[in-house]
Amino acid sequence: MQITASTVSLTVDDVAASQAFFTTHLGYREQAAADGFASLTRDDAACDVVLLRRGIDVLPADQRDQRAAGLILAFTVDGGLEDEERRLKDEGVAITMPLREEPWGERLFQITDPNGVVVQFVEWAEPAAG
Repeated sequence: MQITASTVSLTVDDVAASQAFFTTHLGYREQAAADGFASLTRDDAACDVVLLRRGIDVLPADQRDQRAAGLILAFTVDGGLEDEERRLKDEGVAITMPLREEPWGERLFQITDPNGVVVQFVEWAEPAAG
């Protein structure tokens, strides 16, 4: 088997709100859309995102009422984390976890889309000594 792409499928209450958030602030563009569905992509290594309206009948019955919860959509970036956080703030996006550095060398911050999808931006630094 050879994997040629990665996609995360998120079940949300308001597809249009998440679609607008991802296209306006995160550089995604619409690949396909229909009532209760949107497929989003980028030109870099980020995974594609499929948004499905909660309750849509294309989902198996036991998954229809679930929401994207407990999930962190993390994007590893190469430099410019401070600039990205500032850009998002300037665009009016709430930073739900400000930029911080963990002792193991992970630098990160988080935002949350209108449906509660947590998006994290990460870059790796040298771990703190000790």
